Amino acid sequence: MLLKDLPVDARPREKLLNLGPQALADAELLALLLRTGLKGRSVLAWAQELLDRFSGIAGLLRAPVEELAGVKGLGPAKRAELAAVLELARRALAAELQARPVFEAPAQVKDYLRLHLASKPHEVFAVLFLDAQNRLLAMEELFRGTLTQTSVYPREVVKRALAHNSAAVMLAHNHPSGLAEPSKADEYLTHTLKSALALVDVQVLDHFVVGHRDVVSFAERGLL
Repeated sequence: MLLKDLPVDARPREKLLNLGPQALADAELLALLLRTGLKGRSVLAWAQELLDRFSGIAGLLRAPVEELAGVKGLGPAKRAELAAVLELARRALAAELQARPVFEAPAQVKDYLRLHLASKPHEVFAVLFLDAQNRLLAMEELFRGTLTQTSVYPREVVKRALAHNSAAVMLAHNHPSGLAEPSKADEYLTHTLKSALALVDVQVLDHFVVGHRDVVSFAERGLL
């Protein structure tokens, strides 16, 4: 069923234009991207099935491309559109962090990291490089590991901080298990990197642990 075949008052596009995007449910917003349903299922019903399958819109947008490729009805065009939406969200958040100090937008920092790291099937260690006003210069995924651990080399972190002429950094890594609780090894690594970067006058402002749903801040926990 096409969206145009729905009753006028049930069409997400018209509802969005009349009431604004905030008035639409997640399934209605997703239906606008999908545009057509499957045989025997309306586009709205299919959109809700996808949300249920991936535990919500965040899970769907973060799902690996290979997983989406196995979903009936999600051809290359629809998968590309979903990937584009996620990338637009990433770039919008990055633009916000580049325009003002990160301490003015702690929730956006967490959202940015969640979009980048939460769905990774392996552990990734990333660094956000900041200027003297604590604005984002760049984010780099410096190390990649296995399902449960990765090796981080302080020398390489220092080299990249100097290459960006960073005044400060924020560290981040994901837990593929989905739990965002810092480990003792995470605490030890944080203090090791903090000491190494202090030698070149680069401050470590925070270290984030990214789970599937939550992002834990070392600074908020008083662990720095």
